[in-house]
Amino acid sequence: MKSYPHCFVIAIDGPAASGKGTLARRIAGHYGFPHLDTGLTYRAVARTLIIEDLPLDNEDLAAQAAGNIDLAHLDRELLSAYRIAEAASQVAVMPTVRTALVEKQRAFAETPPGAVLDGRDIGTVVCPGADVKLYVTASPQVRAERRHAELAEAGGTETLSEVLEDIRRRDERDMSRAQSPLKPADDAHLLDTSKMDIEAAFRAALDVIDARRAAGQQI
Repeated sequence: MKSYPHCFVIAIDGPAASGKGTLARRIAGHYGFPHLDTGLTYRAVARTLIIEDLPLDNEDLAAQAAGNIDLAHLDRELLSAYRIAEAASQVAVMPTVRTALVEKQRAFAETPPGAVLDGRDIGTVVCPGADVKLYVTASPQVRAERRHAELAEAGGTETLSEVLEDIRRRDERDMSRAQSPLKPADDAHLLDTSKMDIEAAFRAALDVIDARRAAGQQI
């Protein structure tokens, strides 16, 4: 039996700057599904703490902020600042913050007719019963180059070496945290985009998803 009988859920996980967000948005648009970048929910918590001048290491305050996050009002452009991204990786290790946000993320996934969610623990924790699970990755160097180009286009002044160090630091933090560490689900399809452009990655993902949809229709 499907874990989500009334909707088709696509879970996309992977490390920072692997291309999973761009891919998730393309997939959601292709199938007409709503999309949630769960990383933005953690960034929204971090931004709340920053703008209210609250400590980033206070779990109670962070959890309170998480409980007030509205998924319908996540401004990607506003939340893409380098400082917010770094702060988000700090609050994301807090168990009570994760618990509050995962509840909201699951509610989003369970809304018909389907949904695409991307993040670090979608296939393993948020939606372990997702119809399709993709784990999108790329080498740290390639990911750093992509992120550096994005930041430079937005007017950022970070050097490539600084961005690479940040990528490695975030990988270590995400993969070693006690709760919901970053890792592929056992049944995830691995997609290494190190040598792929977005179009190639998109087509590879569609092959996996369409095969699963076709199989589901035959059940």
